[in-house]
Amino acid sequence: MGGVTSAASSPAPASPKLSTSPPPSVLELAPVIPVVVLHDAADAVPLARALVDGGLPAIEVTLRTPAALDAIRAVADEVPDAVIGAGTLLTPEHVEAARAAGARFLVSPGWSPRLLGAMKDSGVPFLPGVSTTSEVVTLLDEGLTELKFFPAEAAGGTAYLKSLASPLPQARFCPTGGIGLASAPSYLALPNVGCVGGTWMLPADALAAKDWGRVRQLAREAAALAV
Repeated sequence: MGGVTSAASSPAPASPKLSTSPPPSVLELAPVIPVVVLHDAADAVPLARALVDGGLPAIEVTLRTPAALDAIRAVADEVPDAVIGAGTLLTPEHVEAARAAGARFLVSPGWSPRLLGAMKDSGVPFLPGVSTTSEVVTLLDEGLTELKFFPAEAAGGTAYLKSLASPLPQARFCPTGGIGLASAPSYLALPNVGCVGGTWMLPADALAAKDWGRVRQLAREAAALAV
């Protein structure tokens, strides 16, 4: 997500408490949404501060570990400049737990009628995952225009998304899955892509070492991809 002291060793700068209301559009918050897998909720706040300081305020914490909900709750409580979201939502129960923890947007790798209904009822912006044209058309018919394209590289990448732009111009995407710093610009250049999701600013060795300064620098590089 050098020359800057680690958030773990220095207090976060004071800032006014931001509104906890849902963001108007998840796709407009930053060019990149970091996709975070946390095994220790204690890392959530310094990691989020590093990402926000680097220019990536929208952070998706995936519900893949037991620490995820506590991590979302901690960031929602302690990092007001972050727009914390929950990812890998698979059930209505996931939706309710994420919303209760303070998630301000929701992301799913795919969707079912029950899951879609729960996300609609949550009152929180959400990006349901799609990988086919038929899914896109179905969700457009449901009144949804902002979607996650997953797994982006495996499902056809930029060529696939480019082919959807003319027949389905109202659909906009956050492609996620296999995208890195080198490939992100080609996605962001597409007219139907608002942002991308990725993990490259969260290298495993930096997280293990709690090297928040490195995460901050990588986040700055990602934020600079804005077009």
